[in-house]
Amino acid sequence: MRHSSGVRKEVVSRVILIKIGGATLGSHDTALSDIVQLQRRGMPIVIAHGGAKVVTEWLKRENIETRFVHGDRVTDLKTLEMVTAVLAGLVNKEIVAAINASGGRAVGLSGVDGALIQASIRDKEMGFIGNIIKVNTTVLNALLNSGFIPVVSPISFHAFDRPDNSPLILNVNGDTVAGEIAASLNAEKLVFLTDVAGIRDSSGKHISVLSPKEAEELLDSGVASGGMIPKIKACLRAVANKSTSCIIMDGTKSHALLKEFNGNGGSGTVIKVGPMK
Repeated sequence: MRHSSGVRKEVVSRVILIKIGGATLGSHDTALSDIVQLQRRGMPIVIAHGGAKVVTEWLKRENIETRFVHGDRVTDLKTLEMVTAVLAGLVNKEIVAAINASGGRAVGLSGVDGALIQASIRDKEMGFIGNIIKVNTTVLNALLNSGFIPVVSPISFHAFDRPDNSPLILNVNGDTVAGEIAASLNAEKLVFLTDVAGIRDSSGKHISVLSPKEAEELLDSGVASGGMIPKIKACLRAVANKSTSCIIMDGTKSHALLKEFNGNGGSGTVIKVGPMK
């Protein structure tokens, strides 16, 4: 069961939740400069980020094996320490520094800060992977109402059913974190910036728009696989608020984010409730 807490103050308009995947954080990426432009327009933005590829690179340096199950990293204690250091430290601060250097206003935090993302262990065989139980939006609302972009690492607070001597920190999939925050804030839109142009059907054809039911069918049939599974699940969680839409799009293309908000997008896959256009 999931629920949110915290006093929610209304911001200028509904929040845009942008999930940045590690594949979109290259030196030629324009996503962060686009985000600064959108902030200057007065859009309240929350960023959730991953960084799986960076984590894997650091694990290789330490000769620590990496294994994924349905898009989630199996996380033992050594892996948890590395994930925490890389995502809550290096990756988070690089994103925040880049936004601030470009004239934006951003503050970095993790799901541990302000007890933002509260979780329990999902499956003992997966190790210290968290299942989100509660989202406390208080710190996000405080930052949004002060004109900052919260940049959220998926490292989360082990707040429920914690065995004795187990860590206070859990690794949670960044896509899942994005979906839960979007749902808790009743976001206007959840945007996944990836390195692919959305979702494809069983024949490999790009799908431009999906209803929640159609998205669920892709999961059930196995057409959606790997890292696309948690993204689609996160979209379904967010669009449970019927006024929220979700788009999975290629964030590596030049100014793809600005084009989307300027009405010149269309290259991704939109998941939404309502008329399909």
